[in-house]
Amino acid sequence: MGVLFKEVEHIIDRQYRAEQEFLAEYAKEKHTIANPYVKLNPYLIAPLTALVMFENEKPAFAKVTVKGKEAAGDMMYRPASDSIHMVLPIYGLYADYENTVVIELSTGESITLTIKTEPADDKLKAPTYMKTTSEYFQDFVMMVSPTSPAYTAAYDYAGDARWYNTLNLAFDIKRARNGHLLMGTDRLVAPPYHTSGIYEMGMIGKVYKEFRIPGGYHHDEWEMENGDILILTQYLPRGTVEDACVLVDRKTGQILKEWDHQDVLPVYPVGGSGSQDGHDWFHNNAVWYDKKTNSLTFSGRHQDIMINRDFETGKLNWIIGDPTGWPEDMQKYFFKPVGDGDFDWQYEQHACMILPNGDVMCFDNGHWRSKVKENYVPANDNFSRGVIYRINTEDMTIEQVWQYGKERGAEFFSPYICNCEYYENGHYLVHSGGISTDDKGNHLDVPAAGMTKEIDEGTVFLNSITVEVKDDVVLYEMHLPANYYRAEKLHLYDEADEVVFGKGERLGSLGVTEEFLTEAPAEEAGMIPDEYKAKFAKEADRLVFKASFEKGTLVMLNLEGENGAPDRHYFVPTTKRPFLAMCVGTFLEHDARAVEFPVSAEGIEGTYKVTVTVDDKKYDTGVEITF
Repeated sequence: MGVLFKEVEHIIDRQYRAEQEFLAEYAKEKHTIANPYVKLNPYLIAPLTALVMFENEKPAFAKVTVKGKEAAGDMMYRPASDSIHMVLPIYGLYADYENTVVIELSTGESITLTIKTEPADDKLKAPTYMKTTSEYFQDFVMMVSPTSPAYTAAYDYAGDARWYNTLNLAFDIKRARNGHLLMGTDRLVAPPYHTSGIYEMGMIGKVYKEFRIPGGYHHDEWEMENGDILILTQYLPRGTVEDACVLVDRKTGQILKEWDHQDVLPVYPVGGSGSQDGHDWFHNNAVWYDKKTNSLTFSGRHQDIMINRDFETGKLNWIIGDPTGWPEDMQKYFFKPVGDGDFDWQYEQHACMILPNGDVMCFDNGHWRSKVKENYVPANDNFSRGVIYRINTEDMTIEQVWQYGKERGAEFFSPYICNCEYYENGHYLVHSGGISTDDKGNHLDVPAAGMTKEIDEGTVFLNSITVEVKDDVVLYEMHLPANYYRAEKLHLYDEADEVVFGKGERLGSLGVTEEFLTEAPAEEAGMIPDEYKAKFAKEADRLVFKASFEKGTLVMLNLEGENGAPDRHYFVPTTKRPFLAMCVGTFLEHDARAVEFPVSAEGIEGTYKVTVTVDDKKYDTGVEITF
């Protein structure tokens, strides 16, 4: 078979080339509303979108209606400004369907278009249960991001998918003030799911920016009022993950400020949840900025706590969680429960937020539901829920003022992922996205994201239940046969989300990949054997090495410089980690021996011969690469 080598075009470059091609095609003839130019899936990754373009004789306003399968399913929008040059994004098409799109101009002209879409593959999941009304849900869609093999997709009131994206996008979904989506990238930098950063992407599918972070991205991000972005990350060389946050400049991608949780919290094994280990001691899965107190609230799954830190100084203000087992000098940060109502601490929670009145809301996964191993609660007897706490920071007391989910028991239990959303007082979303059962109907105690083999063989079954409640009445409930990290209700159309032509930007930095200072002694052994399944991909800003090795094998990737370029050596980890919090399994290879190791191009210039050392033998790959 030999070594496979390919150059992989970055999505920004692919999309720019596609854009140049369809603009050139458009320019070949004059298009009016009578013969508009229609491009389905113009940016390659959003199959249920299209672009309609034409010229008017004078400026006109437009109204666009994507007809539903019934009248309640119509998706309609009006661009905010009039124009001679019409560039109309079309969202809300159905898959494998002859869609009807009506465009009406303020001049009185109109046209009805038919846009035929392709069938979607089985990664676009169909709901197994949907209960709401079109009067309640209106023209909203529920967008979900997957942790098991599935697409990021958006579903209407009837459970029909009206948008999906074919990139392997994961973790949080947020709509920025400019109408774009902020989501994690599809470029893995470290196992099991840490990616290069976040994409800023229009609903049309165009990636306008990639914000790259040296430590990689995971779980969550937050747009500040001035546009800068808080991004959860880590410092990979020190051997721990998911324990830091950075503030990134929206215009340049440069890091402006950092918060390291090791500065304010004791690490492993202090405060450990049932999923904690020394590598992933905190597991920061959410960040929330509160303007009133100028503070940041973080969720630490592996210490069963939510913490609040001063934005400017980083000082620790308070901790919400079960204080059992925490050292005496930390007890002052914890709250004492008060009140006559029900009260349960949250365990391995997600999606912390500060409500307008200062209350604290989160999704309480309830994983193990105890700090003491002997008291762990098994999944079949457990529950997950959305919960709101009222805190008093003067006397350090806490009261539980609302919850939804406990009454549903194990049916609603998710040992990982999930989120809540606040709409107004009494009106909330509660998304239990990590439900899993075995073939006997037993609920699973551990995250199912990494159980690809069991899912394929039909011995593990996945479910996601998304609920909206108003004044404790369920007005919306959707079940999907996969696990989804978060759910977000939004409009497909946002008047700020205009299609802007031009090449997207790669901002920030992947950093410099840590080198091993000496080359491991090894004998020359010819070409690397096929059994290692070695593959290399050259991307715009890095080299990615993939191969298959038994766990514990000593592996080193060598870049042997030519024409005076210095040799570079990189240690490739092959030690098996348990990854007790496998939040996203979509980046995992089916082969348990699979290794993926990226080398950032930053700081490297010249031409290099690529070799691989395996134990005491050094193999040629036949690959030569220029940075």
